Amino acid sequence: MTTEATLPTTAASPTARQVWTRARGIALALVLLLVGAVAIAVVRSDARHGELDPRSADPYGSRAVAELLADRGVSTRVVTTLDEARAAAGPDTTLLVAVPDLLTERQQTGLHSATSGSGGRTVLIAPGGAAVERLAPGVTADPALSVDSTLAPACDLPAARRAGNADTGGIRYSTHLEADACYPSRRLATLLRIPDPSTKASAEAAPGDTVVLGARDILFNNHLDEHGNASLALQLLGSRDHLVWYLPSLSDLPDPDDERGFFDLLPSGWLWGTLQLLIAAALAALWRARRLGPLVPEKLPVAIRASETVEGRARLYRKANARDRAATALRSATRTRLAPLVGVPVAQADSPEALLPALSAHLHGAHGDGQTLHTLLFGPPPGDDAALIALADQLDALEREVRRP
Repeated sequence: MTTEATLPTTAASPTARQVWTRARGIALALVLLLVGAVAIAVVRSDARHGELDPRSADPYGSRAVAELLADRGVSTRVVTTLDEARAAAGPDTTLLVAVPDLLTERQQTGLHSATSGSGGRTVLIAPGGAAVERLAPGVTADPALSVDSTLAPACDLPAARRAGNADTGGIRYSTHLEADACYPSRRLATLLRIPDPSTKASAEAAPGDTVVLGARDILFNNHLDEHGNASLALQLLGSRDHLVWYLPSLSDLPDPDDERGFFDLLPSGWLWGTLQLLIAAALAALWRARRLGPLVPEKLPVAIRASETVEGRARLYRKANARDRAATALRSATRTRLAPLVGVPVAQADSPEALLPALSAHLHGAHGDGQTLHTLLFGPPPGDDAALIALADQLDALEREVRRP
């Protein structure tokens, strides 16, 4: 019997079904990732481009307000730096700060110093707790937002009474100052008008004041025609001949001494949420790691069959693509079993000089060709799975030939 063997009919390469079974989890994750990316792209394609920008005609822009003010003789000018905003403050000007929370603490304090006593009107759009306390000292923002978006005036401010219901629901404010508190939600106002005590009314101009508005909705293009939004917006922004619309931008560089770090840029809610998650994770780890007593060694209740061990190791070799190690293990085991059969000590089973001559003499003729035996028992690793299976068959055939009486 020769040591050459034909290829088996079973292939080592995985079938298409096996490939799909193994890869379907990854494929599903990639599909979900792709669908999520497309969904985000679609949502962001309808994002608030030019939000609160009086030059933008997008749904969340404010061009409609600027156009209506222009029809009433009020000019609108957009500024993007703090220096421009401070220079524009004056008795004939309304200064609208679109996103007060984007300003640093030093910028907010500097802007308040410029507008206080200027005799003009300052309109703050939805400032948060820290921003409103610096831009309008004496005013405090409540952490809880308004439940309803459309509210009734419920105050004596003429502009609010003429406008009627409006979409001012958002951040709620309280103050100990003398102020017009309008559009209340659960007894806290969503619109405040605080007169500037350092200015007085004259025949030419109204006294200076600050308006704190808890929501942006009345300025959006797509909400302007709802309820009394247009009337309220025009009255709040059209009390002076000039409207300066301050949109903080990247060109508005903060003071180097006032730069904020990464954690300063995160909202406080995220920090508290992260802390709670860490505490929950620590408690879960303690719960899972609890011990009711000392660890007790225990013997395995069952013995693992040799065939299962071989199959498991074979799968590991296959998963790691370690054909060289698998071939080395097969050849070494075959040599160890063949050596005693041909009169060679087991200690010399891995020596070609000792094993191959004895094996050739035992097989005789073509079956004992030294070069063929050397390639089979000590040759290079197979190049693919099919060659590895062929090697295993050839080694098995060689061992059967040696054992034949």
